[in-house]
Amino acid sequence: MIYLISFLMKILSSIPFGILYILSDGIYYLLYYVVRYRRRIVRKNLVESFPEKSEQEIVVIEKKFYHFFTDNILESLKMTTISPKEISRRMKFKNLEAVNSVMKKGKFIALYMGHYGNWEWVSSLPLHMEKGTIGVQIYHELRNKNMNKLVLRNRGRMGAINVEMRQTVRYIKEMVSSNKVGAVGFIADQSPKKREVRHFLPFLHHNIPVLTGTEKIIKHFGFEAWFLDVKRVKRGYYETEFVKMHDDPQSLPDFELTALYYKMLEEMIKSRPELYLWSHNRFKHAIELKEE
Repeated sequence: MIYLISFLMKILSSIPFGILYILSDGIYYLLYYVVRYRRRIVRKNLVESFPEKSEQEIVVIEKKFYHFFTDNILESLKMTTISPKEISRRMKFKNLEAVNSVMKKGKFIALYMGHYGNWEWVSSLPLHMEKGTIGVQIYHELRNKNMNKLVLRNRGRMGAINVEMRQTVRYIKEMVSSNKVGAVGFIADQSPKKREVRHFLPFLHHNIPVLTGTEKIIKHFGFEAWFLDVKRVKRGYYETEFVKMHDDPQSLPDFELTALYYKMLEEMIKSRPELYLWSHNRFKHAIELKEE
């Protein structure tokens, strides 16, 4: 089965972008109007996150989201065969010299990311990093082992090292003890399991349970903290800017760095809400914030 799925992924990945987006338009129509894939969850998330918007405005965002959602799926599949030259042309990194300068000094950096824009293409970052440094991305293992292998293969094609979430601390300890330097990417807007909830923060008119492991790692190992601000220039083209979050994250009180991340993520989402992953039931353990 894995060989068949891999073959189909290569076939789809080989389709030129122009034709791929025509295919995406058709899939969008089927998902939104026929299958109505997770329409109830998406609408609920949008209404609760943007109470100031009218129903008409919500519907516009909703349709734009589904259109981008199908684009994103097919763009991510392109990682199966896309060349380093082509991905570098389509995924630009701004302020790269700043983070490379930090790594030149022998210091690790942590990159806060979200489920926004095409996060899969960020795995091309090692193509632009300082020689001798490593690009690491933390991931949550998929339940389907075959799909997990295929996704990891794609994410590692441009030189990124995939580290399963539960192995993060051990891997980083090994890298630090070996005097290796690099950047570690964390998609930090995932919801913790209910039994693991330790802290809540305001986010898009909800009090949400948050993961605080990234902050703990940054403080423990003395990493610098940077946020990835993603912009979609047009279909198939993105700009990702490195934004330094704080000059001395180790000096911040507990949870303040995590709160800063969510504030920056919320501002980015509000600028182009359709680029966020609304199809997940990410507020299922949250408490809605009521306006007074």
